[in-house]
Amino acid sequence: MDLKNQKRMAAEILDCGYNRVWIDPNRVEDVADAITRADIRTAIASGTIKARPKKGISKGRTRHDQAQRKKGRQRGPGSRKGTTGARTPAKREWIRTIRPIRATLRELRDENQISRSVYREFYMKAKGGMFRSRNHLISHLKSEGHLKEGQ
Repeated sequence: MDLKNQKRMAAEILDCGYNRVWIDPNRVEDVADAITRADIRTAIASGTIKARPKKGISKGRTRHDQAQRKKGRQRGPGSRKGTTGARTPAKREWIRTIRPIRATLRELRDENQISRSVYREFYMKAKGGMFRSRNHLISHLKSEGHLKEGQ
């Protein structure tokens, strides 16, 4: 029995896809006789025709993967797309490095632990990218005798 037309009309009335329309296998003859939209509406009201529930997609796997990434897993070179600069721009990296270095130099100058000339010299070296970090800067200041070991 061809119920293509009835299924199509039911899909439009139920506002769902063609494949989600369910027709009661025991009442197929009644549905075959239903040729108008009004007949289909009656069949829907009686429960002969229904819309199957939407399938949906489980988020379980996604949640698990996100939890793993939060722990630092799945972040190796094989999972990365784009250059290093795309993940954290070079400018952002530079800002993260230079600000603490300059703050430290300013602090040392204001507390008279280094002279203005030493401040300027090391400021310019920092600007040139000589120091990796605050600690690197301090070790240079100590090794060149501008800072005492205890400080």
